[in-house]
Amino acid sequence: MILAGGIGSRFWPLSTPQRPKQLLPLVGEAPLLSDTLERLRPLVPPERTLVLTNASLVGPVAALAPDLPPQNLVAEPKPAGTAAALAWAASEIERRDGPDGIMTSVHADWAIAEPEAFRRALRTAADVAEKEGALVTVGIVPTRPDPGFGYIQRAERVGEHAFRVARFAEKPDRPTAERMVREGYLWNSGIFVWRVGDFLEEVRAHTPEVAPALAAGADRERFFAGVRPVSVDVGVLERSDRVLVIPGDFGWDDVGTWAALRRVRTPDASGNAASGTVYALEATGNVVHAEGNAVILYGVSDLVVVARDGLTLVTTVDRCADLKSLIESLPPELRERP
Repeated sequence: MILAGGIGSRFWPLSTPQRPKQLLPLVGEAPLLSDTLERLRPLVPPERTLVLTNASLVGPVAALAPDLPPQNLVAEPKPAGTAAALAWAASEIERRDGPDGIMTSVHADWAIAEPEAFRRALRTAADVAEKEGALVTVGIVPTRPDPGFGYIQRAERVGEHAFRVARFAEKPDRPTAERMVREGYLWNSGIFVWRVGDFLEEVRAHTPEVAPALAAGADRERFFAGVRPVSVDVGVLERSDRVLVIPGDFGWDDVGTWAALRRVRTPDASGNAASGTVYALEATGNVVHAEGNAVILYGVSDLVVVARDGLTLVTTVDRCADLKSLIESLPPELRERP
């Protein structure tokens, strides 16, 4: 199950409702969703891959993934939170393959440096989910104390690879993140693996925001009309005692802001992560995306510069995570440009 909704507003002005970040080539030459599909292909073929996206993006996603069966492209009637999205996917998989079908959930907008190690982690998680009857998440071994991620505290070991989850922690401040890394916490990646019957049992037992809607069966419109938005972390995992985590170390990044491109793109000798026609002199640590325009940097550091279609954004690496207030302040003719 690939979650491919949202508009990626933190990648404005490149990401728009008509062309959100999962459809953009932010890391390499291919769009992020294409990278995700190719990364999974050796493990799960297209006929067993579901993609959940916004209703308005069904056409662009279908064009991007022509070998995906039409019935595997699911239009979410309204944003309803990840608990509802995954419950719907689990129900659909159960209808096709029964309650013992193994479901893996990933997001369309990640960068993965080591795809084979990623696939090995998913295989291990599937084995653990089947053997233990557990809801398994893959927690990322941190490479830095990042306050932009949630964290998972491990408890006792279960078998060779897994640990019980002591708790899920919301995004911390930097001192707390530093302490969590020292104490062996893992990043909460949002990678989930389970038998669909086990997951739906936990939804029915612990998630009143979603459980009643399961009575809708295959009626997708009725199902989504009957749920209340809640994340799967809050609505299911934090309420269940069947959650296990396995550590993963394969160069994962959620590509959440322009600043992330300094980590996932190959930088030049001065640490600039650039795409397009870019010339930099005595400039270090900048992120530049030049689409149809040339960008020249001289004597500047830690800037984000995005140029496309006569519109240029200039901000800093530190401020680029919070573009919401900027976007809301803009006149409609700038804010709503396709």
